Amino acid sequence: MSTINALSPEIETSTAVDVLEKLTDQFDLIVYNDDVNTFDHVTECLIDICEHEQVQAEQCTWIIHYNGKCQVKKGEYEELAAMCTALHDRGLSAAVE
Repeated sequence: MSTINALSPEIETSTAVDVLEKLTDQFDLIVYNDDVNTFDHVTECLIDICEHEQVQAEQCTWIIHYNGKCQVKKGEYEELAAMCTALHDRGLSAAVE
């Protein structure tokens, strides 16, 4: 702990509030399993739209397959809403939560 924070607890509290506010402004982009799209298609969409690396996209695709859904991205609503629309345009089932 720095000397400033030890002498000024309000600075530490203020920082904690700022961090909490940033975390609560975060949303999840969820992709849901379906019986229509292939593994390759879902993987390709995650790479193209969500900017995943190949391995990350493949892992998410397996999670979607086995768990029925996967949180594929976390971020601000506007960014995720655009990605969600792009996933819908490619035939995937997705939502921002």
